[in-house]
Amino acid sequence: QEEKKQLTLKVEELERKLESTGAQNIEFLQVIAKREESIHQCQLRLEEKSRECSSLARQLEMAIEDAKRQVEQARERAVSRERAAQSKMLDLETQLSRNKTDLNQLRRSKEDAERRYESRLQDLRDRLEQSESTNRSMQNYVQFLKSSYDNVF
Repeated sequence: QEEKKQLTLKVEELERKLESTGAQNIEFLQVIAKREESIHQCQLRLEEKSRECSSLARQLEMAIEDAKRQVEQARERAVSRERAAQSKMLDLETQLSRNKTDLNQLRRSKEDAERRYESRLQDLRDRLEQSESTNRSMQNYVQFLKSSYDNVF
């Protein structure tokens, strides 16, 4: 009877540990879900910024074409107007260059963020796998105890 009590206590203790591990697994899954949602939000923001950059690039291209037409008209009218149009064209090209630089920086930031989130996600997956392995090990041990208990009695 004493052995039965001890085995019963061990089984109860293992069941509590199993419940605790199950709760930890649920917590890990919630953390993973939050991280995935965060990644999704970052991707949506990045897509929005990319669309903004594309729109700005189109606007700049249109402005450059407009500036070129103005340059042609200015050449016909006077040398002074040609200088003003060329100055405006240089400003637009500088702005285009800045926007291209910004776009490249956004792309690098996106890649860095994706690498960080992938690393974090892999870490969480590894932890979850380790937790599941521990859970399976505990379940096997409980099963062993049950079968040992059945064999004893």
